Amino acid sequence: MASEPVAVLIVEDSMSLGSVYRAYLRHQPYAVSHVPDGASAMARLERDPPDVLLLDLQLPDMDGMDILRHVHERRMPVAVVIITGHGSVDKAVDAMRYGAFDFVEKPVASERLIVTVRNAVDKVHMRNFVDRLADDFRREGYHGFVGSSLPMQAVYRIIDSAAPSRATVFITGESGSGKEVCAEAIHRRSDRADKPFVAINCAAIPRDLMESEIFGHVKGAFTGAVRDREGAARQADGGTLFLDEIAEMDLDLQTKLLRFVQTGSFQPVGASGTEQVDVRFVCATNRDPLAEVAAGRFREDLFYRLHVIPIQLPPLREREGDILELANAFLVRYAAEEGKQLAGFDADVEAVFLAYSWPGNVRQLQNVIQNVVVLYDGEHVSRAMLPPPLDTIEAHARAAPAMHRPRAPKDQGQSAAVPIRPLKDIEREAIERAVAHFDDNIPQAAAALGVSPSTIYRKRQTWDRGE
Repeated sequence: MASEPVAVLIVEDSMSLGSVYRAYLRHQPYAVSHVPDGASAMARLERDPPDVLLLDLQLPDMDGMDILRHVHERRMPVAVVIITGHGSVDKAVDAMRYGAFDFVEKPVASERLIVTVRNAVDKVHMRNFVDRLADDFRREGYHGFVGSSLPMQAVYRIIDSAAPSRATVFITGESGSGKEVCAEAIHRRSDRADKPFVAINCAAIPRDLMESEIFGHVKGAFTGAVRDREGAARQADGGTLFLDEIAEMDLDLQTKLLRFVQTGSFQPVGASGTEQVDVRFVCATNRDPLAEVAAGRFREDLFYRLHVIPIQLPPLREREGDILELANAFLVRYAAEEGKQLAGFDADVEAVFLAYSWPGNVRQLQNVIQNVVVLYDGEHVSRAMLPPPLDTIEAHARAAPAMHRPRAPKDQGQSAAVPIRPLKDIEREAIERAVAHFDDNIPQAAAALGVSPSTIYRKRQTWDRGE
């Protein structure tokens, strides 16, 4: 999708000068608009902040410095260029104190205005880049994932880059490390997000039924085939087909899968003709795929056809900073589901979680938290509540910072009724609630949410465009 053009707003009470400035910028890649007074400028700033503001100080209804102070105090992501015929050293100093990008005296030549606006745009782009980079490093959750550790930030960036393409993704990682969550994240970030996501676990389906599960069958193809049946390939048309534990697939079926990956066509079991579909492939295994190829259990040509974009998911023991984030997230979820009051962990429990190696990874941690919530009541999870083998772990307390401990919801009954929703919806709701709570003061809302004000402005503009 093409990026939005840079928005430049001219605030100038002289209609003729406003027209002149627009003429100066007409060959530049900007969306230029003009308003003649301060009230119109303030309304535009609240509704749809521009990237660059060309601001006259002498306006018929207010002092332009008041507009500049408004932008500065609310930390709006707008580069303000003062253009005035009443310049003075004091005025220039005041303007710079309130964050003006430049101070230009009238009359202004076309070359001077073009260069000034271009430099202001470069500043906006650099600031947005820095804000986005900072937001990436702050990400504690991502399309079903929970965790802000550096290994997971690297995974998020690969998904960001890989998702928009059609390239096949090959996910590896230990059992329980989140391979299906990763596959779903790729699908959600792609332009196929509104199409089906179909998952097949190649290790869970008997080998003699696997071909039918993937490609479907026609009535009478084999004993028990009493009617035509669509397979995963047809169901995933236009979307994503996720083949989990693909290393478990029979070699004969691997040959048919290779043909399907290469051509997009397949033949249902018992059918005489082929069908064509548009499918994006994502596959995963907890084995070493090259070792499987060397052992003759996985076709080399299929491996290299599928292994276009590899993603290696780190085990939980290498994500130490995420362990308590995940534990807290699971505790909040299951306490709400079970109507329990558990709202945090004792320090020695946190120390045990950090000391344990978690061979079953995130899935094991999830099961431990669910076990505790179902079996026990109380306000905090204590050492005595932990199931084996965690109850025997000797850990010398490395208590987590208080920020990692979840706060109990204000209304437990209400929380229990809230279904799990997409993170983007939760993010939007959190931002809108924070903005409303602080009476539309974006900087205060941003500070409370731990993001930059420009992030909120940028996201609100995205929502206004319906993206």
